[in-house]
Amino acid sequence: MSGFLVVCDVDSTLINDEVIELLADAAGVRAEVAAVTERAMRGELDFAESLAERVRCLAGLTEGVFAQVLDRITPTPGVEKLIEAVHSAGGRIIAVSGGFHEILDPLAARLGLDWWTANRLERINGMLTGRTQGPVIDAHAKADALRGYAADNDIPLESTIAVGDGANDLAMMRAAAISVAFCAKPVVIEHATVSITERDLTRVIPLFGRLS
Repeated sequence: MSGFLVVCDVDSTLINDEVIELLADAAGVRAEVAAVTERAMRGELDFAESLAERVRCLAGLTEGVFAQVLDRITPTPGVEKLIEAVHSAGGRIIAVSGGFHEILDPLAARLGLDWWTANRLERINGMLTGRTQGPVIDAHAKADALRGYAADNDIPLESTIAVGDGANDLAMMRAAAISVAFCAKPVVIEHATVSITERDLTRVIPLFGRLS
């Protein structure tokens, strides 16, 4: 198997939303979660620490919250056309997320992604415990997912594109042949091959022709 690979971040990239903030709204802890996010942005916490602190705020939510959050999610303009264009050109498109499988699974299946990975929220008797379970999908895990999927599908790294908006995407962007800062933070724009400032994922399509 060969072709090319597009790897996308999810929150604020494939979708317009930040899932942890929507979950925090449901739990009534938006301010607490935002405060942790701000500490992480100042460099006081790494991703794993900030994820653990934010997820702790969600303890006690019932699993019914996932359907509520899914109803509020809005896919980024152009995402369906991007996925269709990748497949029409013989490529694969996957998502790597610091968010959560419980939201990404139905979303990715509906969009028609080829593969995806995210963090998993621990539940006991239908309630969130405030912890994750399994490996944390941090910056290194995102990069490993890009390299691993490419290797498993005989896609050379020279034929890969990574699309993201935050510092947690920089490692996977370094691993790809073309890195796309999508409506991104300044540090991401600084290190990206291409910067897209309009929220329209069809802007990624012309980049296929620049791959080896």
